[in-house]
Amino acid sequence: MPKRKFQAPTEQQLAVRRDYIPDALLTRCPVCHQDCYTQDLGEFKVCPHCDYGFRLPAWERVAQLTDVFDEHDADLRAPADFTDAAYQDKLRRAAAQSQMNESVLTGIAATDGMQFGLGVMDTNFMMGSLGSATGEKITRLFDTCTIQKLPVVMVTASGGARMQEGTRALMQMAKISAAVAKHRETGLLYITILTDPTTGGVTASFAMQGDIMLSEPRALIGFAGRRVIEQTIQQTPPADFQRAETLFANGWLDQIVPRPALKQTLQRLLRLTQGGRQNG
Repeated sequence: MPKRKFQAPTEQQLAVRRDYIPDALLTRCPVCHQDCYTQDLGEFKVCPHCDYGFRLPAWERVAQLTDVFDEHDADLRAPADFTDAAYQDKLRRAAAQSQMNESVLTGIAATDGMQFGLGVMDTNFMMGSLGSATGEKITRLFDTCTIQKLPVVMVTASGGARMQEGTRALMQMAKISAAVAKHRETGLLYITILTDPTTGGVTASFAMQGDIMLSEPRALIGFAGRRVIEQTIQQTPPADFQRAETLFANGWLDQIVPRPALKQTLQRLLRLTQGGRQNG
């Protein structure tokens, strides 16, 4: 049987074939830089090559960590006296993209019959930046849990303080830290789950103040950005600089937990601490 001569497809034929390729068929991991089929990321959106957890909307995290969730302060948003038109436009676009009024979702949750306060930051809202309304929501969460004698779990994901709000944003670091201290004084548990990325003023305050500090694999955790550090010290940091594994190896984290195991780990910690009441 004679061999058929290969004939390259025409541009028109290629265009027709491309029309049948699904959108977002492949996803590239930002850590290991390997491509994988998007459908293979599964429910938890985890890279099959390196276990990096892709960024998740706040409501997806709530669904993965809790059995019941009662949202608080859903209507709280940046004060209207910020008159900069460009900033107001960014806030509107962020709200539309994230379906939230601020960069953090807060409320009272329950898992395995144990109640706790839950705050989840969302990078879809201006990179999870810490603004005055963000700080107010987190502070109210700690105050409520102090009164109700409940533990608090914070899932952090942020680019740091929101520069558009200047000093007001920076003051949230101290404001939240004071609420965390008051909560701790009553003997209540505070657990932080650091996810990619946790940086800037959030790292410099409540993200690193947990009694128990967990992280997802390969999460970026740090204060200043890599380029700023390189320019300051005139050296090139190692490739794994500011990754969760490096922080864990140097004693900054208690445990690195794969995303599918976070709910079970949280349940175990709450049971071991009598529902988060350390003096109970």
